[in-house]
Amino acid sequence: MGRAGWLRVAAAAGCAAVTCVFATALVARRVEAWRRWRRALAVLRDFEESFATPTERLQRVVNSLAIEMFAGLASEDASKVRMLLTCVDSLPLLPDWSEEGVYYAIDIGGASFRFLKVELGAGSTIVNQKVEHQPIKEELTKGTSEDFFNFIASTLKDFIEREGDEGRALGFTFSFPVRQLSITSGSLIRWTKEFSIEEAVGKDVALCLNEALVRNGLNLRVNALMNNTVGTLALGHYYDEDTVAAVIIGAGTNACYIENNEAITKCQGLLTNSGRTVVNVEWGSFRPPQIPLTPYDICFNNETQNYYDQGFEKMISGVYLGEIARLVFHKMAQVSDVFGTDVDGLATPFILSTPCLAAIREDDSPDLIEVGKILEEHLKIPNAPLKTCRLVQRVCDIITQRAARLAAAGIVAVLQKIGRDGTRCGTTQARRMTGVPKRSVIAIEGGLYQGYSVFREYLNEAVVEILGEEIAPTVVLKVMEEGSGIGAALLAAAYSSN
Repeated sequence: MGRAGWLRVAAAAGCAAVTCVFATALVARRVEAWRRWRRALAVLRDFEESFATPTERLQRVVNSLAIEMFAGLASEDASKVRMLLTCVDSLPLLPDWSEEGVYYAIDIGGASFRFLKVELGAGSTIVNQKVEHQPIKEELTKGTSEDFFNFIASTLKDFIEREGDEGRALGFTFSFPVRQLSITSGSLIRWTKEFSIEEAVGKDVALCLNEALVRNGLNLRVNALMNNTVGTLALGHYYDEDTVAAVIIGAGTNACYIENNEAITKCQGLLTNSGRTVVNVEWGSFRPPQIPLTPYDICFNNETQNYYDQGFEKMISGVYLGEIARLVFHKMAQVSDVFGTDVDGLATPFILSTPCLAAIREDDSPDLIEVGKILEEHLKIPNAPLKTCRLVQRVCDIITQRAARLAAAGIVAVLQKIGRDGTRCGTTQARRMTGVPKRSVIAIEGGLYQGYSVFREYLNEAVVEILGEEIAPTVVLKVMEEGSGIGAALLAAAYSSN
């Protein structure tokens, strides 16, 4: 072989060697990328397993919450589920034929509050209503009680001046734990939902608002103070006498129901004369022992106010679900490059809202365009590949499913407490109907249930799953639009006329 031939052989060998090196490097990169992807999938598998809510586990959650409710009615200190007495027994609501006129309500419970004007006509029928929403500045949620209530009163004054009628009475929905001594007074037990006006704790919130109304030159005073669940129950009962309970599933979550007085052994002096009392469950503070706390649950986040409290609420409500997802994504980013290399946005607490989580889960486009858009705009992660978008959507689905199914367990626990869940209550056996079926209506309000269709479907399915096919048809979940505010106005009308 001549010199030229040897050169050709050498060149070919060199090319083959280079090609082999490149191929080896490419294979190594692909293997490493696959390993990183597998680490992200391992986080997903562990997360999915820890968030599982099989039917039997849900039934045990039902039993645990019902037991806590019994204990909370027996003694103030026997349960973390406070079972607060509301001093409300004016159900069924209206008419006594004297409530015609204009009534106002203030509804405070989350990042915004609402003013409502309700006009009652002949027979106490609702002939007109108007609602205005007003955001609450973050500094007001951490300032002084005087500044907070002054802002509420001055904004109400502007609303009334625009409406041109000061009205006959005022209902006040205050959706934080309050110990009531009468229908018009109650002291704040503690803040929830990231509010922290510490000097307001222990104060009579109705008195604080009344004083602010005076300072702003208004003649209205609080005629009825209540939790948002109570207002929702009032509106539900106004339309349907079979309404036995109300549930809020929005920024926060809670429930109330109508209890017979003989079932309440604490605070006998506060019980109503009608033989029934509306009880504010305050189930947000329930900590279901059957549900494992994970590193992603907000209860473990020291940067969050009251981080060991409100365990049930932090697993269900809208303030927290987006943050749970953000923590999962952050963990994935720490062990893999599934979100790329620039993931600083994932380290920012509460950067992902629950409405974004809902939009991610409900994106049914083939390329998950909305998911990619949210990742880029809110988490600063551009050009996420489709497989990453699918992973993100799966995480949001798991969080949504656990939250909805736990809320369903809470609803069934209330039904169990009042004997509306079948004769096998307190067990994991199939429930059976005895006697004449009783129709039980649950009034529901809150943006998470009303506005998030996947959440609503998961909750409704879980209620049927827990109750069984025989009992489930007797339970009706009915949405009450603006229920907590309109119900507050109706209660104000009822108690002002009395």
